Amino acid sequence: MALDYDLSSIQEARDLARKAKEAQRILEGYDQEQIDRIVAAMSEAAVANAEWLARMAVDETKFGIFQDKVKKNLFAAKNVYEFIKDMKTVGILYEDTRNKVIEAAYPMGVVMGIIPSTNPTSTVIYKSLISIKSANGIVFAPHPNASRCINAAAQVMHEAAVKAGAPEGIIGCVTKVTMAATDALMKHDDISVILATGGPGLVKAAYSVGKPAYGVGAGNAPAFIERSAHIKKAVSDIMTGKTFDNGVICASENSVLIDAPIKDKVVAEFEAQGAYFLSKEEVEKVSRVVMTPKGGMNSSCVGKEPKVIAEKAGISIPEGTRILIAPLEGYGPGFPLSYEKLTTVLACYTVKDWEEGCLLAIELLNLMGAGHTFSIHSQDDAIIREFIRKPVSRILVNTPASLGGIGYTTKLAPSLTLGCGTIAGSSTSDNVTPMHLINIKRMAYGVSEAVASERGNCSSGTVSTEDIAAIVKKVLAELKG
Repeated sequence: MALDYDLSSIQEARDLARKAKEAQRILEGYDQEQIDRIVAAMSEAAVANAEWLARMAVDETKFGIFQDKVKKNLFAAKNVYEFIKDMKTVGILYEDTRNKVIEAAYPMGVVMGIIPSTNPTSTVIYKSLISIKSANGIVFAPHPNASRCINAAAQVMHEAAVKAGAPEGIIGCVTKVTMAATDALMKHDDISVILATGGPGLVKAAYSVGKPAYGVGAGNAPAFIERSAHIKKAVSDIMTGKTFDNGVICASENSVLIDAPIKDKVVAEFEAQGAYFLSKEEVEKVSRVVMTPKGGMNSSCVGKEPKVIAEKAGISIPEGTRILIAPLEGYGPGFPLSYEKLTTVLACYTVKDWEEGCLLAIELLNLMGAGHTFSIHSQDDAIIREFIRKPVSRILVNTPASLGGIGYTTKLAPSLTLGCGTIAGSSTSDNVTPMHLINIKRMAYGVSEAVASERGNCSSGTVSTEDIAAIVKKVLAELKG
């Protein structure tokens, strides 16, 4: 039976890819006005359905917070839409009349969208919008633990697109979720590009199939509170970033680095805002519950409130605790909580100055999260600018990392796929937008004359036909002799 189901799922994936390609061939003939009308309708539908999709996501995955999932759905439906709605993505994009170069867009084809369980419905909304905006089709491969809500979101987006004039089948989603189906979809000839959001193994697989792919790496973002920071706001930002949807956004803070001269004030402020500092014994208990022996995240603790984690670890925490903070003396295999934690647990270190903070942040990023995100809280612009050298793609200043990274509280491109650059083996360091899903062709007119090369000349002058005849006669006479 398992084999039959796998074969059936593979066939479904192939059918979806084929239908999406047929639909995309039609869509690529639409003009910008037609595309924009469809995208606007999809945005409206996503806004109208944001709440029940969020409820479905929480009920199915048991991750995160309903209200925050609503906000993420609305972020994808509104913020992403507002950012992309006026983008020119069809036909001529730019014309340089002086240098006589014309740039024109043409779509990549069909996108494969790999969707995680942590941000399922919002990622479907976001990827649907940017794919259709760039005149591509898209087929989703859901995480098995979120397949129902992912399919529901895909259906909402597809119905809205078709009602507004898009061809049937332009957005598809696998319902029979198996690794065999995901693999078949990745390798299908009708899939042109892979937009991968998920675990490191799946993202690596996406890059290995030989197609263009945009993938994201692990987060594990450090947050440094430098001595000139506005302490109350810095702590508030970090608490907001880490508690938003219970920490499941990959850009969320995973460790806090405190400048030694302000340590006592920072600790007091964290406690005042609902943080609980774990004792050394409690750190060990929480480590065993939250992390696996190999340094991975225990899925039963992903996106959970501190109360749930404390109960699993067998420790007592104050009522109303918003976050658990684990003071650590090192990082790496002996310190499990120094790795990425998509939940309400934050590692904590004390550093003597910004230079030590900089070095420790780099070590933490190299351990896990290189290329992704780092945040700093400081009022000293000279020190802030020193951190531009960090091995990350997003350096966020005085803002919650999770929300700043996706472009909610910053002017970065609103996105739920955050590239990590070649630092982490990713093909882009950008927040992915529709412009990453189009090819750009260029028409270039000649603007200068080519200089013809002179042939047959030598340093001693031109060789005449009489000279050539004399040489030939001489050679023939020698051969006869």
